[in-house]
Amino acid sequence: MSKKILIVDDEPHIRVLMEQTLEDLEDKGVELLMADNGEKALETIKREKPQLVFLDVMMPKMSGFEVCNAVKKELGMYEVYIVMLTAKGQEFDKQKGNDAGADLYMTKPFDPDEVLEKSIEILGL
Repeated sequence: MSKKILIVDDEPHIRVLMEQTLEDLEDKGVELLMADNGEKALETIKREKPQLVFLDVMMPKMSGFEVCNAVKKELGMYEVYIVMLTAKGQEFDKQKGNDAGADLYMTKPFDPDEVLEKSIEILGL
């Protein structure tokens, strides 16, 4: 079964940056999926069942918190590892993310090496 990573961000340059950071994993059979808002993200997660999701917090239509909450609490998809991407590392946000079931927090601007290492670790590559 191929492993999948979903990158969710409404800012195109962040999606491109994440894709460039993770494209080496495609050689290891990892499929990179994209979504540019929360609604699309949720549809993609239901359909594709990615193992790992990089999820922006602030997005139109549905926030990262709402998506995370829907995946973990409503759908019970606890096997989906969700990394919340936030521009601000305030404790309040972290608490909100934890309440929604987020597995990990990363602050933007993120370190590409850290993103890659985390992805390899989470996917067990």
